[in-house]
Amino acid sequence: MTHVHLGANNDFEILCCCCAAEKDLPEPLLDYRDHLDKEGIASAEGVGGLKEWLQDHEDLGDGQSLGMENQTTVTEFILLGLSSDPQLQMFLFFVFLVIYLIILAGNIVMMLVIQADSHLHTPMYFFLFHLSSVDLCYSSAIVPKMLVNLLAMHKTISVNACFTQMFFICFSASCEAFMLSAMAYDRYAAICDPLHYAGTMNKRVCRQLVGGSWTMGLMYSLVNTVPVLNLNFCGPNEIGHFSCELPPLLTLSCTETLINRMTLLSSLAVLAVINILLVLVSYIQIISTILRICSAEGRHKAFSTCSSHLIVVGLLYATGLFQYMKPSSISSVILDQVVSIQYSIFTPMLNPIIYSLKNKEVKIALGRLLKKNNKEIKVPTRISP
Repeated sequence: MTHVHLGANNDFEILCCCCAAEKDLPEPLLDYRDHLDKEGIASAEGVGGLKEWLQDHEDLGDGQSLGMENQTTVTEFILLGLSSDPQLQMFLFFVFLVIYLIILAGNIVMMLVIQADSHLHTPMYFFLFHLSSVDLCYSSAIVPKMLVNLLAMHKTISVNACFTQMFFICFSASCEAFMLSAMAYDRYAAICDPLHYAGTMNKRVCRQLVGGSWTMGLMYSLVNTVPVLNLNFCGPNEIGHFSCELPPLLTLSCTETLINRMTLLSSLAVLAVINILLVLVSYIQIISTILRICSAEGRHKAFSTCSSHLIVVGLLYATGLFQYMKPSSISSVILDQVVSIQYSIFTPMLNPIIYSLKNKEVKIALGRLLKKNNKEIKVPTRISP
């Protein structure tokens, strides 16, 4: 260890003996040395004089000692939500409560109908069953906490809960994108090569496509969530959103987030390119095949089998890509929240409605299930003589 000789400032010299050279001194010690030299002080009154001088200078920042950071770690975030008006919050609570109940009822009923009716044990409905599962996961990761915060005075969420919510948002969104791509391939096989459809979309292939969708969603979520665990959050802790989505969370970090942003952008680009290409190629082939059908009735029947899927894909991709790819010049908190509500809440609500209203098989299966239940609940009455 090398002493830094500063004349008569012996007490200061003792404090600096742990530094290899004068350039290695923390900035507060260098400032204190300049203060001693300027005032012509021969002795610094020991360590106590140094501490007293540091406390009197606010420019060193609260919580710092001898230039070493001692920042307060954030233990919870504040979700600012959609509004701070109590009356509007109450109205929004009932609106989103109804929406969430519709999401739960619609997707659960869809899953039950598909499971209970053997006529729906086909590849298309196998994918639709898993799409409903993803939608339940997606909405349940966001809406319950939103409802709680709409009624709570302190709209807080712990750091761990925030990271968990962010994980499931990334997982569900990416999983839904891959699931819709698998459904696009299924429609391609059904319309463009109907004679070999049963062999192309056998049980093993369907399970591989669904398993691949869940796996890719998990990988995308881990790639973006794990690096966030290494970030430091020391304040501010207010998130201008109703959920812990990754982009607004990164703006609160006290450490450099360039790697996180690059990871998010690159993984999102890969996810978007893969899925959009799969959907585009599938539908180019589908439309080309439909246009070659001679009869108008045949074209209508073929298009009706994929119209529901096309609507769902359009809703998800249009809003999702706009949210993450829009220029910063048109970005605003309100716009971000509206777009986020569309693809994370409205889409899971609309999916079962679209598939049930546009699909005769689902409506027929639901009618059979209701009739079967009505017969089971009927209790035969005994006629007395």
